[in-house]
Formats: sequence, structure tokens, C-alpha cells
Amino acid sequence: MAEMAARPRIAIVVGARPNFMKAGPVLHALQAHGGFSVQLVNTGQHYDEKMAGSFLRDLGFPKPDADLGVGSGSHGRQTAQVLAQFEEWLVAHPQEMVLVVGDVNSTVAATLAAVKLAIPVAHVEAGLRSGDRLMPEELNRLATDALSSLLFVTEPAGVVNLKREGARDDRIALVGNTMIDTLQRFRAVALATPRPAGWPQRYALVTLHRPSNVDEEAPLRRILAALEEIASDLPLVWAVHPRTEKRLSDFGLHAAVANHRRIRLVPPQGYVEFMAAMARASLILTDSGGVQEEALVLKVPVVTLRENTERPVTVDCGGNTLAGNDRDRIVVSARTMLARDPAEFRVPENWDGRAAERIVLRIVRFFAEGASL
Repeated sequence: MAEMAARPRIAIVVGARPNFMKAGPVLHALQAHGGFSVQLVNTGQHYDEKMAGSFLRDLGFPKPDADLGVGSGSHGRQTAQVLAQFEEWLVAHPQEMVLVVGDVNSTVAATLAAVKLAIPVAHVEAGLRSGDRLMPEELNRLATDALSSLLFVTEPAGVVNLKREGARDDRIALVGNTMIDTLQRFRAVALATPRPAGWPQRYALVTLHRPSNVDEEAPLRRILAALEEIASDLPLVWAVHPRTEKRLSDFGLHAAVANHRRIRLVPPQGYVEFMAAMARASLILTDSGGVQEEALVLKVPVVTLRENTERPVTVDCGGNTLAGNDRDRIVVSARTMLARDPAEFRVPENWDGRAAERIVLRIVRFFAEGASL
């Protein structure tokens, strides 16, 4: 690593929509501290307006200092392109730290590029584990955490996971959840956002995008059958991911869903609009990790359409249950969660809107102690 600048240079890497809510509070907190030179690198893993552009504007991100423009591709190709291009950028723009967030391909690729150049990496949202190595995100988490010098953890299970894998205690910090920092910042604005015209007064909100749920026809049909049954009790608003919309069309299912009188398909929402949709919902059915966390704080019950979750605290705190993609389990789980009292859902330790402040304090100490890999 090059000789350290007077103000340590930190590159924050984002690439996909979930990254933006996690990285934004850290970016703003580092800038507010004033002791660092901060640069923002967008890999462009999510690149279209619906999935990325509106989020960057909604969350108050500055124009990135670098936009790698990687775009879509297979996991291997996308990871390789980010690795090569970010390495080239780091050589031209030496840094004292690279901060990565989440578990997408950009996360692990940027980590590899940095550590190969002897630059310490700080990982925000470290330690989450689903136990399912068929999930690409799980492999990204494992590799990123093994290589990172600072491990910023959202929930106690993450600390347990990291210690079991041999991480040093002095590298682990249970700081809370920066995604909740973002939620708290925009919550009042979201709650004041009017319900879109034509949306039902009471509804369940649906999001669905995992390959295990949408890339094969059989599981997708099982989920659709469950949604149709739930819709007989409660109308659905479904924010349709581009990947899922394509699969619905590929399997000849799109017209039937779009014409269902109790299911309303809507495009991906901006950040504030989607938070408002979550807050107004009576129930959320999702396979997203971040939605599980946000819904817990918003006190909206969740049915997760997966067999596992890397965020077990959401189940432990009462706001989430796992239903896989089995029709009957989904229907029973939805009715069970609707019967629960959301007021009894507990909010985890340090999910108080100040996680980014704790991260900055730990980074300051890291450099004061003599930064190293």
C-alpha cells in the first residue's frame, strides 16, 4: 500500500440496488466527519433506471467519482469485469481503504481487487449466513468476510458466524444496520406519501426475484397458486422485478397474473415509494433479504418465500416466518402472520439509525492503531 495521505482515502463501492441503502449512511457519515477523502465507485451491476437510477437520486448520492458500467452478465463474467476494472481504477487512484457493502458480485470482486493491492477492506453487513452454498450471495459473503480487515455486523448471529470461521475479535464490530439508518432518515417522507391511485386500501405486498423461485416453471407456478389463494382473502400489490417479469412471460403466465382482478402488478418502485408501500401493507411476501429487515422495523409481518434466511434475527424478533415455495406452507404462513400483533415485534439491538456513526468511529480507530490487512 502506498504511503498514507494526510486524510486517508476511502473508496466506497456500490453496484446493485440493495447496496445503495446500506452505503449511503456511511458515505454521508464519513463526509460529515471531515477526516477522510471519500470517493464513490459505482460498478454499474444494476444499471437501468428502474433498478438503480431512481435509487441513487432518492437517497441523495453524489455523482460517482467513477462509474465502471459493468452491466449484466453471468456471475463469473460480471465478477471478473468488476475485478479487472476496479483494479485498474485503484492503481490509478490509490486508496488507504476500500469499503464494500452487502453480498452482490460487486462486493466480492471489489474486495479481491483491493486485497491483491494490499489495501484493507471494510465490509458493511458482514457475518450474515444462510447456510445455503447454492446461493451465489452466500459464496460472496464467505469470501468477502475471509478477506476483510474490518467486519461490521448487523445482528448477533453474524458475530457468532464470524468467530466460528476464525475471524479475529478485534476485527469484528456489532454496529447495527445501516439499511435501517436509511429507513429512519426517510421514514417520515415515506409515511406522508399518498397511496397511488387504484391501489387497494388494504393489501399484501409481493416481491420475488430469487433464481430458485423464478427461473424454473414448477416453483413459480406453486408460488402463483399460493398468491391466488391469498388474494381471495387480501388483495395483492406485486412490485415486479424485471427478471421475474421475463420469466412470467417465458412460461406463458404473465397474462393470467396481469388480468387477475385481485392482483395488481406494478413496476419496481423508487426507494421512498417502496418504503411507503411496505409501511401501508398488512403483510409482505418476499424472497428479499433487506425487505425482511425493513419490514421488521416498520412492524409489518413478513412471509419469506425461502427455506432459509441469513437474517435470523427477523424470525427471532417475531416479524418473519419461512415458507419456502410450497403452496400450502405459504398460504398457512400468510394467515398465521396476519393473525399476529405487529406491536409485539421486537427491534434488534443498535437498529436505531446510528450504525454509520459507529462504523466511522471504528474506522478512525483502525487508522489510529496503524491500518493493516
